[in-house]
Amino acid sequence: MQKVLIMSRIRVQNFGPIKENAQWIEVGKVTLFIGNQGSGKSTIAKLISTFAWMEKSLVRGDHDTKFFERKSKFKNTFLTYHRIQNYINAETDIEYVGTSYTFRFRNNALCVEQTQLSPATELPQIMYVPAERNFLTYIESFKELKVASPSLREFKDEYKNAQKNIRGSYELPIDGAGLEYDRQNDILHVRGRDYKLRISEASSGYQSLVPLYIVSMNLAKSILHRADNADMTEEERVRYKRLIAEIYDNKRLSEEQRRTAINALSDRFTKTHFINIVEEPEQNLFPTSQWEMLGSLLDINNMSSGNQLIMTTHSPYIINYLTVFVKAYNLCRGGVPEDVKQQINSIVPLRSVVDPETLYVYELDEVNGTYSRLETYKGMPSDENYLNNSLADSNDKFAKLLDLEDLCR
Repeated sequence: MQKVLIMSRIRVQNFGPIKENAQWIEVGKVTLFIGNQGSGKSTIAKLISTFAWMEKSLVRGDHDTKFFERKSKFKNTFLTYHRIQNYINAETDIEYVGTSYTFRFRNNALCVEQTQLSPATELPQIMYVPAERNFLTYIESFKELKVASPSLREFKDEYKNAQKNIRGSYELPIDGAGLEYDRQNDILHVRGRDYKLRISEASSGYQSLVPLYIVSMNLAKSILHRADNADMTEEERVRYKRLIAEIYDNKRLSEEQRRTAINALSDRFTKTHFINIVEEPEQNLFPTSQWEMLGSLLDINNMSSGNQLIMTTHSPYIINYLTVFVKAYNLCRGGVPEDVKQQINSIVPLRSVVDPETLYVYELDEVNGTYSRLETYKGMPSDENYLNNSLADSNDKFAKLLDLEDLCR
């Protein structure tokens, strides 16, 4: 049975690089944040990740609202997970509206309100894919991750799980390459037409792409598998809540250890959709590889109607490629002849097309700390955006130099 996507939304004021803003950010099936470094793209993505996890925890019954409203709990536990706890100031005002709960942080206190008498029973699988992911493929031992952030360590665990699920030939979406996993020696290899390298010896593009791709694919497929299984029985739910209580009563566990234990235990719940939050998916990739990478992420996102893909990017190619996937979707609306549809598919994989009504693109301005939704034309993101304007600016500089060329002779 297909799940209907109900969007969340967030409003952020005076938090880190984000200053005065009144408008809401709608989180659709595909949501993109663009802007200069330091403009707050990742800040908002991390807040969405944090609140989505907190809402899931409430729906699942891990905690009640008073747990999250405890003094400094939001700052010292949940914001610390993404290392954004010091972004709070006296004027910070954040509001997040989910499917079942609303969270409001202001005056240095968090208020949680249940907005549905019967909270939604659907639970997401949430994954935050950090920009530092290529560190995982470069190091030889994961023991070196002791000083890393909790979010990177959790991504590392999912990366190892995804490796272990590789069976036989595993194709990558770029360059006709693939992966092979040596179980005996716990080594992942990148395989090409005439080479085979350890992932730690491969190019930076593969070191960035491989963790992103195999974790995203593994989690999306796990959602489809779980959807075919029955939910917990009432007896199992009672046992689950008892085990949760035991985890929190164990004073020897740190907050991170508790979270890890709860995540492992919660895998027994049926998760219905995948929220994939990706920092800089284009990292270290050639433009043609960015096209193939983006198509694969959109394909994964389309595996379930409830899946969501949230990305931050500096790449003008990502936003321009998105318009192509939207255009392909628009062309396939209505009664399109099958032969025409196949021609479209040869240009743009139809499994990766994007419905413009579920696409949201936001620009962030690092100078004044604001964000705004990008205007659209027939559902496609406008060409008038920061990334395209940067390209136009370089062309303008070159034209001015040409005007001065004669003076230099």
